[in-house]
Amino acid sequence: MRERRTVDSSSSAADPSEGMGTLRLKREVGLISAVSLIAGTMIGSGIFMSPEWVLYHMGSPAGALIIWAACGLLVMFGALSYAELGTIIKESGGDYIYILRNFGSLPAFLFAYTSIIVVRPASMAGISLSFAKYAVAPFYQGCSTPQVVVKCTAASCILLLTIINCLNVRLATAIMNIFTVAKLLVLLVIVIGGVVLLINGHTQSFQDAFQNTTAGIGPVGVAFYQGLWSYDGWNNLNFVTEELRKPEVNLPRAMTIAIPLVTCLYLLVNVSYFAALTPAELLSSGAVAISWGNKVLGSWVWVISLSVALSSFGSANGTFFSGGRVCYIASREGHMPDILSMAHVRCLTPSPALIFTSAMALIMIIPGNFSSIVNFFSFTAWLFYGTTIAGLLYLKIKKPELPRSYKVPIIIPIIVLIASVYLVLAPVIDQPQIEFLYVILFILSGIIVYFPLVHYKRHPQFLQRVTLHLQLLLEVAPTAKNTN
Repeated sequence: MRERRTVDSSSSAADPSEGMGTLRLKREVGLISAVSLIAGTMIGSGIFMSPEWVLYHMGSPAGALIIWAACGLLVMFGALSYAELGTIIKESGGDYIYILRNFGSLPAFLFAYTSIIVVRPASMAGISLSFAKYAVAPFYQGCSTPQVVVKCTAASCILLLTIINCLNVRLATAIMNIFTVAKLLVLLVIVIGGVVLLINGHTQSFQDAFQNTTAGIGPVGVAFYQGLWSYDGWNNLNFVTEELRKPEVNLPRAMTIAIPLVTCLYLLVNVSYFAALTPAELLSSGAVAISWGNKVLGSWVWVISLSVALSSFGSANGTFFSGGRVCYIASREGHMPDILSMAHVRCLTPSPALIFTSAMALIMIIPGNFSSIVNFFSFTAWLFYGTTIAGLLYLKIKKPELPRSYKVPIIIPIIVLIASVYLVLAPVIDQPQIEFLYVILFILSGIIVYFPLVHYKRHPQFLQRVTLHLQLLLEVAPTAKNTN
């Protein structure tokens, strides 16, 4: 860690030819790529894993569908709020840079500390576990898949993505675009299959659809956690604002295209699930899409298994691709070790940050399961989402004179803030678990790290030597901020 300096945190479009051999950003993300980044990351493992858990906590098909629709509306409100923040603070880094500019160094460090060590790796681990579950399912038909096989496959997925993203940015972005198309195709297959079933009279799940609906604040909050997991990635574009062409136009426009599209697909896919499966069958299914495929496609179910695995892999790639930005920006602001702000001198990739994120995700895979990872991630994420939204309200009330090309009605961030408080507090109050206390203690433990290492800059003497050796080993160098 070091004093604040002006370097850049991204590598996806670094140009070594500008300015004395330094690595600089170029604005190369257009509207289509922006929509692909948002939708491609959102559509991943969640829509194939979370439906059974949303139904489990809500108790009825109608209650589950209401949660899915409410999640989409909440995410749309959150995205519109983030769009205004992105047009005021035109820097990469997303939540981190917004918290830093609005609330100061310590809250921003706590976000970076939690995000880099927990939130991003947990997201990667959850998506990789989903990929692994579907990838190996065809080899264990009629019996449960051994956990060691699932976890080893998930670890292989993370290691492969690490290699791809460290070696070649263009390959990583090409994979993201190709897999986004694959995700849309598999969702359309499920939607069309559901339409055919409904036309043929498969409507049993929608009779007395509200029966057994849960109304407790705790179960509803956990159901939101599971549903919102499927929408994770809605704010990914804010992490690469410095690389976005005309961010004042394309940032809100990309969000208003991608998120309603994904929400509509999610609702139609859930309707298709309920058309093919009874609630009891859906709850007992370890892999909802596979159970749907067995009912609808028969011997062609392997197509669904392969498609879902590829979809999850593509989402993991998108999450991995954007995950290094927080490391870069936090290091640029002096909140993380120097090495995390560097890029490979030939490949122009953020290899140190990617390797670190990969290592943390591998650790998350060892003890975790999908449901616990989702709850842990969602609780932490919405705590900081609420903090970021509070920063927007501060700017709208205290600094309305700041130039901004896009303004959201103040009622929208207020609704998102209230929802964030509910999502953080409701499960804790209704069903307190020791895990939530561990999360809070971990976040607060960042204070112990912050004051000696960041505030007072008491760094170990060997840290600089270690950084130099890592630079030589990894062949990386600092990047210069694009101020144009």
